Amino acid sequence: MNYFKKIIRYALPYKKYGYLNILFNILYALFSTFSFLVLMPLLNVIFKPNENPISQKPVFTGIAKLMDYFKDSMGYYIQSVAGEDKSKALIIVVTLVIVTFFFKNIFNYLAMYFITFLRNGVLKDIRNDLYKKTIELPISYFSEKRKGDIMSRIGTDVLEIQHSFLSVLVMLVREPLTIIFTLIAMIMISLKLTVFVFIFIPISGYLISLIGKSLKKKSDSVQKEQGYFLSLLEETLGGLKIIKAFNSEDNFNSKFQISTLRFNNYSNKLLNRINLSSPTSEFLGIGVIAVLLWYGGTLVLVEGTLDGESFIAYMGLAYNILTPAKAISKASYSIKKGNAAAERVLEILETENSLKDIDKAIIKSSFDNEIKFENVSFKYEDEYVLKDFSLTIKKGQTVALVGQSGSGKSTIANLVTRFYDVNKGTITIDGIDIKNLTKHSLRTQLGMVTQDAILFHDTIANNIAFGKEVTEEEIVSAAKIANAHEFISELPKGYQTNIGDSGNKLSGGQKQRISIARAVLKNPPIMILDEATSALDTESEKLVQDALEKMMQNRTSIVIAHRLSTIQKADTIVVMKKGKIVEQGNHQELLAEKGTYHKLVTMQTL
Repeated sequence: MNYFKKIIRYALPYKKYGYLNILFNILYALFSTFSFLVLMPLLNVIFKPNENPISQKPVFTGIAKLMDYFKDSMGYYIQSVAGEDKSKALIIVVTLVIVTFFFKNIFNYLAMYFITFLRNGVLKDIRNDLYKKTIELPISYFSEKRKGDIMSRIGTDVLEIQHSFLSVLVMLVREPLTIIFTLIAMIMISLKLTVFVFIFIPISGYLISLIGKSLKKKSDSVQKEQGYFLSLLEETLGGLKIIKAFNSEDNFNSKFQISTLRFNNYSNKLLNRINLSSPTSEFLGIGVIAVLLWYGGTLVLVEGTLDGESFIAYMGLAYNILTPAKAISKASYSIKKGNAAAERVLEILETENSLKDIDKAIIKSSFDNEIKFENVSFKYEDEYVLKDFSLTIKKGQTVALVGQSGSGKSTIANLVTRFYDVNKGTITIDGIDIKNLTKHSLRTQLGMVTQDAILFHDTIANNIAFGKEVTEEEIVSAAKIANAHEFISELPKGYQTNIGDSGNKLSGGQKQRISIARAVLKNPPIMILDEATSALDTESEKLVQDALEKMMQNRTSIVIAHRLSTIQKADTIVVMKKGKIVEQGNHQELLAEKGTYHKLVTMQTL
């Protein structure tokens, strides 16, 4: 129950539905017991038709004689309505039984009706919080977690919590009350018989509890394996071209089948253990009923301390305990499964965000002077990829970062946008450490175009606008600057054309120009271009490069590039090697130095 205590806070906004559920569960439990008690006058009318009628209204003489008072009162009121007509008395008693069972089932429906709003409300809120937390967590978190596993937690695990959440309410309120009310009625009918029952019930309960001890562990294995094969599916769909190109279908198919086989084995063990609970509890319950039949029969036939109709009603009540006892048994298994799911969900919800805004973080609305890196060092894991990196970028300047792969160029883009925090040193904008700015206001100042044009399954217009409230004219204007308007206009639905999953209906150059149009429309003062043309053919590169140059006018730009032809016009070119600056200057100055930059240009020219 540890994890459910944390989940229970999600039920608080829906507590009125919880209270109504409890109310109708109490009424259900009362009528469930009463529905068996009203069988006594029915049995009395059927089996003792010649018994002398009760002519005087019974008087309550104390709790010890409550059951006799109830039976006599029922008999008196039936007699007063039906008179000597036994057929009429039978109709009255049967009607009473039907009405009692009708109200029992009405209250059952109302209890389930109101709990539906609580369950689904909790499901909605947990999913919303999980999604919100997922997009708030730093990018570093997802480099360690499989996407499919997170999808499994938001999908399957939350659903498991919803089902087991209902089981908690069943176990805490409805079934225990049904058992309590039924036991009270049983005690009132025969204390000796009820004490006899209590000798056997704890033994049955202990045997049932032994079955469920390993369920949480088995359930955890099932959910982890499901997360793994969903991850594999996500990777397969994302890399289908490469899988086919390298004839790796059999390899991935084998991985998937091994995972689903493990899932199958774990599920079989889990479900067989759960399935064992119901017949075991029923068999043990019938065992108790059999003992009751023997001892109760002795009380009726030998000792004569119990009448026949009371014994039959008692047996009905004893069997009435079996259903809630089985429900509690099932609920306890469901709770163990739900607890494993809740643990996985809470692992995400309780993960500390290392990149949270500080208290009283500054909201920056403009960029006025410079971006400054002062002795910045950073590592993703153990080895530093940036070492004592210092650089000043004045407003309006275009600074290009070049160097071999792994020299730390893209890391600069990740640090400026605060996808990661520096380990040592500071990055300031207009003299303010970016850690002291709100992430929202910092990123408002920045635009980004990456090597992989990340587009969404939507129309071109919506991909360019990207949630901003803008006019169609503004979208078209941004597309023209990005050299995208011409090809968009030639599409069947123009700007309303759906570009498919990840924009796969478009070419690489077209996707890149749409992502540039998106950055243009944002209109930030600082632009970061991370290998924006490296994946393009020569013709597309010229169009995209022209679009980038138009976009960079009157802006501060940080350009990360492999293709040196794209950065010759930069104000400053910073040459990096193993996380350090080895050369710095404009294109002509660096060529004249005959150093690393000259070597890179010569190699690319060749």
